[in-house]
Amino acid sequence: MGKLLKGIGASNGIAINRAYLLVTPKFDINDKQITDTINEVKKFHIALEKTGEQLLKIKEAAAKKIGEEKAEVFDAHIQIANDPEIVGEVERTINETKVNAAFAIRFVFDKYFEIFKNMSDAYFKERAADVKDVKRRVLSNVLGVSLPNIVDINEEVIIIAPDLTPSETALLDKKYVKGFITEIGGRTSHAAIMARTMEIPAVLGVENISTLVTSNQMVALNGSTGEIEIEPTNPDGWKKQIVLFEKEKEELKKYIHVPSVTIDGHKVHLSSNIGKPSDVDAAIANGAEGIGLYRSEFLYMDNDHWPTEEEQFEGYKAVLDKMHDALVVIRTLDIGGDKKLSYFQFPQEANPFLGYRAIRFCLDNKEIFKTQLRALGRASIYGKLGIMFPMIATIDEFKEAKAFAETTFAELRKEGQKVADDIQLGMMTEIPSSAVLAKQFSKYADFFSIGTNDLNQYTFACDRMSQKVAYLYQPNNPSLLTLVKFTIDGGHINKRWIGMCGEMAGDILSIPILLGLGLDEFSMSATSIPKARMIVNSLSFEECKLLASKAIELDTLTEVNNLVSNFLKQKKLI
Repeated sequence: MGKLLKGIGASNGIAINRAYLLVTPKFDINDKQITDTINEVKKFHIALEKTGEQLLKIKEAAAKKIGEEKAEVFDAHIQIANDPEIVGEVERTINETKVNAAFAIRFVFDKYFEIFKNMSDAYFKERAADVKDVKRRVLSNVLGVSLPNIVDINEEVIIIAPDLTPSETALLDKKYVKGFITEIGGRTSHAAIMARTMEIPAVLGVENISTLVTSNQMVALNGSTGEIEIEPTNPDGWKKQIVLFEKEKEELKKYIHVPSVTIDGHKVHLSSNIGKPSDVDAAIANGAEGIGLYRSEFLYMDNDHWPTEEEQFEGYKAVLDKMHDALVVIRTLDIGGDKKLSYFQFPQEANPFLGYRAIRFCLDNKEIFKTQLRALGRASIYGKLGIMFPMIATIDEFKEAKAFAETTFAELRKEGQKVADDIQLGMMTEIPSSAVLAKQFSKYADFFSIGTNDLNQYTFACDRMSQKVAYLYQPNNPSLLTLVKFTIDGGHINKRWIGMCGEMAGDILSIPILLGLGLDEFSMSATSIPKARMIVNSLSFEECKLLASKAIELDTLTEVNNLVSNFLKQKKLI
């Protein structure tokens, strides 16, 4: 019998092929002490120059395979390689501690790797992979060690690796690479994003996979469920699954450009979460009816300075322009504490998840906040804008943020700038205090968007990045469903629309319940929209209301998931 394993389904699709082990060379960094620091600094800069040349070539190769915009990730890699703080710190380490270039590179890059790795936001946490990728390339150049050449693969394989860096992923040839499995990574990593763009099935986070599989061994994977089988006992069964998956993918295309309406006429909106203006193209291609979450912090994270009003204006305008009259909800700066910036020193805190971040930081740094609000106000005339304040805990916080935004817009108009009259000012519901007080909040907020990733974290007192308490990530737990119901019912009392931008919004087992609870907008990754719309358009709103009322009265997550699974099986939707 084949060995069954489970990981994180990061890119949909099914594959069965022989394994190709991608082995990373070991870097020998012995004899670290040196006397000629000038020569070591020179070696470092030669390695940096070579790294930059290689990254430019990789970017060109990636642009041909995944498009110019997706290949822009390598601009970030080039920026990391040339970051003045990192470069300066490596030079100082060589000069002050008399160590060789390789040791200094490893020491400094590992420090920045840890900074990103310890961030709570999944997307930013995955940026650690970018730092690690650049470190590996600079080290290979300073030591004269060749990196694996994925371009040489010329037969159909499934790549097995401890990790697959963004630069490696960009070189994958879909003609030969039918899937990949790694030990680390998640759905928000660059490798996963590129895999979805290139439509290569991928399963990440499979512990010890590179030691459990040998080269040329048969491996099967399901990138939707995260299931893996080493030496599958029924290869034909896996091949039939591939045929069925391709057939389903073709059938889902008919749901891309149709409204999201249940069979009894209840309409909702399916929107997309995005991080950068370039993500809008995928949202439109997959039939997004709006942008439910534009994470503006990427404008700050991908910079070496506070982004100017003009830089932000261009980023917001680009998205509003492309979405025409569809609502674009832009979240104001959600950073601080656990999300670091290279150009600003946040205070050290014992528990940054509960600390100085998001709206708390913005209200304490009004000039930074004002720059963003001015850019948003100016961009508002190019589309339909919603502004969302993150991590609101009290009525006073929201009222202060709203008043500051309105004052900023009034100042813009006084200066002769055009600002739309219909900007919606809403809030993230991600703290239990704001969920239970939704009725009162809805007197002041134009809309709510439920951030279930953090709402789950704060409800169950579990760090969502901790593997030890990962079992407490329970979006369908009746306690969380009750908070979602509080939010929806409280908002609807004052005729506010309620959206959801957490992972739960695109979860097949959550959609029927959320429909039944009355959620108005579901915002998810672009590639999840066609499947989600198929589910919505195949269900009855009245039946979903009955289902939701039963689910919320149950005791456990397992009971709820079983209830929904049986419901969807009866409808032949799973």
